[in-house]
Amino acid sequence: MRPPFGRNGDVCSLLPERVDRREDVEAGGGPAEEGVLCCDRSHYRSDVCYLRGDARTDPSTSSVLLYNAPRGAALEKVRPYTRKFEESIMRSIDEVTIVPVPADAGNGTAGEDPRDSLRRRCDVRHPPGVPAVVFSTGGYTGNVYHEFSDGLIPLFVTAERFGGEVVFVVLEYHYWWLGRYGAILERLTNYKIIDFRYDRRVHCFSEMIVGLRIHGELVVDPKLMPNGKSIKDFQALLHQGYSGKPSAASSAPLPLPLATPARPCVDHAKAAKPKMLIFIRKQNRVILNLPHVVTACRRAGFAPHVMNLRRQTPLPVIHAALASADAMVAVHGAAVTHFLFMRPGTVLLQIVPVGLDWAAESFYGKPAQQLGLEYLEYRVAPEESSLAAEYGLNSTVVQDPSVISSQGWWEMKKVYMDRQNVTVSIKRFGELLRAAKLHLKKNATACGGKAAGASHAAVR
Repeated sequence: MRPPFGRNGDVCSLLPERVDRREDVEAGGGPAEEGVLCCDRSHYRSDVCYLRGDARTDPSTSSVLLYNAPRGAALEKVRPYTRKFEESIMRSIDEVTIVPVPADAGNGTAGEDPRDSLRRRCDVRHPPGVPAVVFSTGGYTGNVYHEFSDGLIPLFVTAERFGGEVVFVVLEYHYWWLGRYGAILERLTNYKIIDFRYDRRVHCFSEMIVGLRIHGELVVDPKLMPNGKSIKDFQALLHQGYSGKPSAASSAPLPLPLATPARPCVDHAKAAKPKMLIFIRKQNRVILNLPHVVTACRRAGFAPHVMNLRRQTPLPVIHAALASADAMVAVHGAAVTHFLFMRPGTVLLQIVPVGLDWAAESFYGKPAQQLGLEYLEYRVAPEESSLAAEYGLNSTVVQDPSVISSQGWWEMKKVYMDRQNVTVSIKRFGELLRAAKLHLKKNATACGGKAAGASHAAVR
């Protein structure tokens, strides 16, 4: 197996092969190999440290100790969350201290330096060759977009290659998070998740990864994966988890193989009215003329279904609705993340309020296309935004959003995300509906052969 840190040219790509044997130093089984510690801090999104050898957790000091470390190796501190560029949120993330302990250390009395403390005895010794991946579910966890983009997809990127033979060690652990995403997690690990803060036992591993690798927003780059996996493989895992299929733990020692979506090519020859889901918002970025939008969808030949998602809406319910849908309409926001449940060849139509063009394209548009969806944008005109009534149609806020955006994300969010509602032009919206219907018709024609490729259209 290739080293965990991917490809040639990466900072830690020349690590030696994985440790696949037990070195029971405590039992006097002979000298252990010198440990290996390598940290890559080159990525603007995350820091990742790799340990091989005799690695042990010490929850009492929020530390990981690497015994038999090279002499002179320095302490490393990592906040294992994937928004390193955002200092304010990173300050809220628990820090892990990686303590290299040389072979001739660890026999003194406890002192201020963790290296001076007595050797931690293993309470739980994990199988050799089964690494730990240490990460945090703090930060923006609670927002579905960040739960996927900052958490679950980077976890897939980091841990999928181990085929389930990996242990997750979680900081700022939330039990509701396990309840909500357990169907995904149990297909990435064959082992019980460790709560780093409250599990006071010393866990011993032959290999540890502290931090998660990330490729971008809702992205899995196959060129950076040792096995060539892509976002489509992550989506297949979602389909497997939320379609109610047996988990790895109950059926086999390794996770079930990734399944392709149930209907990878949409057949509209048998359905007169393609199913369209319309996700609505209640507090901001509200579609003020929603009844007219629903009527327009119906007149365009769709069967519209309005969904008002709440935090407590079960993911299997959302998955079932979208996995059987042909199109999705939503105003830019976290709920658009659920396009990950849609089948290739279906349509994502995102309504983009004033000032949110870049975010809409980067966070959802490009990832949707990489997944094989047809991506359409309805860009709200200045006169269609509620900001025109609040600030004036000719105001800088409405006519030149870059002025506000240049003041930083939080100023942009306060104005364009928190205080804006939209009124959709039914005429312009109808043009996109016709484009969506045409794409679905072409896709149905291609079901017997090569599926139509993903594309991107926008109505200004």
